[in-house]
Amino acid sequence: MKIALAQLNYHIGNFESNTEKIISAINKSRKSGVDLVLFSELAICGYPPKDLLERKEFVEKSKSALQKVAEHCIDIAAVIGGPSVNPHPKGKNLYNSAYFISNGKIESIHNKTLLPNYDIFDEYRYFEPNTEFSLVELKGKKIAITICEDLWETQPVDNNFAKSALYTISPMEELSKLNPDFVVNIAASPFSYNQQNLRTNILKATSERYQLPIFYVNQIGAHTELIFDGDSLVMNSKGEVAKRLNYFEEDYQIVDLEAIENKKAEARNVNYIEKIHDALVLGLKDYFGKMGFTKTTLGLSGGIDSAVTVVLAERALGKENVRVLLMPSEFSSDHSIKDAVDLAENLGIQYDIVPIQNIFQEFQKSLDPIFGDLPFNVAEENIQARVRGTLVMGLSNKFGHILLNTSNKSESAVGYGTLYGDMNGGLSVLGDVYKTDVFKLAWFINKDKEVIPENSIVKPPSAELRPDQKDSDSLPDYDVLDGILFRYIEKNMSSEEIIQDGFERVTVQKALRLVNMNEYKRFQTPPILRVSSKAFGFGRKIPLVAKH
Repeated sequence: MKIALAQLNYHIGNFESNTEKIISAINKSRKSGVDLVLFSELAICGYPPKDLLERKEFVEKSKSALQKVAEHCIDIAAVIGGPSVNPHPKGKNLYNSAYFISNGKIESIHNKTLLPNYDIFDEYRYFEPNTEFSLVELKGKKIAITICEDLWETQPVDNNFAKSALYTISPMEELSKLNPDFVVNIAASPFSYNQQNLRTNILKATSERYQLPIFYVNQIGAHTELIFDGDSLVMNSKGEVAKRLNYFEEDYQIVDLEAIENKKAEARNVNYIEKIHDALVLGLKDYFGKMGFTKTTLGLSGGIDSAVTVVLAERALGKENVRVLLMPSEFSSDHSIKDAVDLAENLGIQYDIVPIQNIFQEFQKSLDPIFGDLPFNVAEENIQARVRGTLVMGLSNKFGHILLNTSNKSESAVGYGTLYGDMNGGLSVLGDVYKTDVFKLAWFINKDKEVIPENSIVKPPSAELRPDQKDSDSLPDYDVLDGILFRYIEKNMSSEEIIQDGFERVTVQKALRLVNMNEYKRFQTPPILRVSSKAFGFGRKIPLVAKH
């Protein structure tokens, strides 16, 4: 049996495009003598469709698109993800389903059993869990069809992946009783920089436990915050990876079922910083492409965050689609202005310089009767940030360029940013990247030649909103701060547990206080490209007024 894995980039709700991609892959597979072609979870409508699933017309369009696809499944079979209507009135209205299509029609529907209900996932909001199990027969082979989480029952229970209360049935235990010859798993598994090993280990454990080959097909592409990396694979019955598809790009591979037991794919070890880089480029490219945007802008300061952001934007969108604004103040160093100009010229992007000193002084004059003799403090610092935010939004509005936010995860965590100022933007590029990793991204970008001026990387970070200001005036060193933040945000460790890991009590308490008191700021930030297992946004739901 020849099986094709079609790793494609779908667009939520774009049934015409999704259907064309699927039919094209089916026709290609038929011409190559393929018996079965596999597509990812909810491929027909795109994943995650969220509350679009509550619209009757959306579900009906999914069904119509699948019927159109079925007309092309002659002399070939396909497994395609899509929603299906639950005929039982007491349950949820829909199932998350895999359609087995052959002979020009939908032959059978197989529903997802284990519905993830943690972190970014909210499937139980829409879908009824499956309780019935059956196999598919094709060319004398019996196939167990599963959907993503159905194979994740072997996952370790820890703070990041708490098992759902719905894990009352083991789909693989039930399916294994029917003696399948191999397993198909169609998935929509989002990227995080540590996800590859986690996925591979889960598939390996399942394969070894049931001594069955597994054909795992994931999607690629980005849907606002969520980025999907692909990394589809075939696992033989010994738990060895026989074939692995590419990261962050559409891919298509044909595998001979009878040959996989003696095949072993080469190990692919990619540095996590390179993965983050590629994920962010894809996230930017798809956000703009799928929204119908082409051009972007941002404020380029000469600092490392805006430098890394603009390089990623240029790589995703092309230099002709990036325009930046340099907005020096009386506190900006000459070197910062030069670094920003050098970077813009290195990239070949358009830049404009609009000094803000006179504008800031006019604000000060207007507020003098109210502020009186009160000392210069964060109020004046934030006015400068808001002047810059207003100017760059003006450019965005006038020319239709989408503003990119440049705040990193460390700053967002502790509230080191100005609402309606440097926190403006239509998309946050680095909001899930800690400052220490922003530095690593900069060095990775410069691995072949100097793109980002070295001074932007090595100089002490500063917002340059007052004389001789440095981030370290207000925050612990980023090496220390990021260690604390990672334990608190990603690992959900308490302050005492973090202190026991070797961090100073005063520093820990200050950092956590800043995180907790600035939840309201994060609530108002733009969507953040997710690259970790716990990003700010809808995957981390903290009450704004909680006292904990």
